[in-house]
Amino acid sequence: MSRRTGRAAALLALALLLAGGAATGCGGRAATHHKPGTTHEQASGKTGTLLTADDGAGHRLREVPAEGAPEVRLTARPDSEDGWNLQLAVKNFHFTPDSTGGAALPGAGHAHLELDGRKLARLYGPWFHLPAAQVPEGTHTLTVRLYADDHTAWAVAGKPIEADLQLVAGSAQSTHDHTPEAERADRTVTLTVRDGKVSPAPGRVEVTRGERVALRVTSDRTDTLHVHGFDKELTLPAGQEATLILTADRTGLFEVETHESDLVLTQLLVR
Repeated sequence: MSRRTGRAAALLALALLLAGGAATGCGGRAATHHKPGTTHEQASGKTGTLLTADDGAGHRLREVPAEGAPEVRLTARPDSEDGWNLQLAVKNFHFTPDSTGGAALPGAGHAHLELDGRKLARLYGPWFHLPAAQVPEGTHTLTVRLYADDHTAWAVAGKPIEADLQLVAGSAQSTHDHTPEAERADRTVTLTVRDGKVSPAPGRVEVTRGERVALRVTSDRTDTLHVHGFDKELTLPAGQEATLILTADRTGLFEVETHESDLVLTQLLVR
């Protein structure tokens, strides 16, 4: 073999070796492009053990060891205007709304809120406003459950990581008098969401500081209404009108949008 032929053969062997290493990546597995410092397990969502059992709503359980596992506690405080303000106190867990639908990363994700086993909302943060209109009179069980970004439910020892709270709703929580909520507001904004379109078209509603504003929204799909700047949220049941009342106690321009469909419904311009 000539020197030139030998050199060509060596270069070919080196190229094949490098190609093989790129194909298998770390540990002989297919390469995954991920941020420096992120393991293959994190990038591919293989945290914990995926069980065949589910949370009762079709979301499979993702079991992790008890030590260092996510934890959650739920508390409720009556809101000064309507319903309750719920707080999720979490440990070994952080909310990741920007990566929902991605891989299951350790201690990350979102939560679901249920009332007597019926899902009310998906939560992307520690606070949620629960309107009194969403809770029938009587004693109920509120449940919050933690989920990974891929919508599997975090679990320990085969059980979902969740917290329960007993909530008693009566006429005193629903209204302060017998006047309908919208009639107790200084200004009412009525909106409809159908097939991904908002009617009337999104615009600006001018409000005087201190006014009580009623947002009456009917959506053709279950969603969550959010008013930026006021930390107010409202569950929108599919096909049913829902009303959120807030006091415009600060000036500025505030967007009203939906979480699931990501639509801007209107803007409140408070002067």
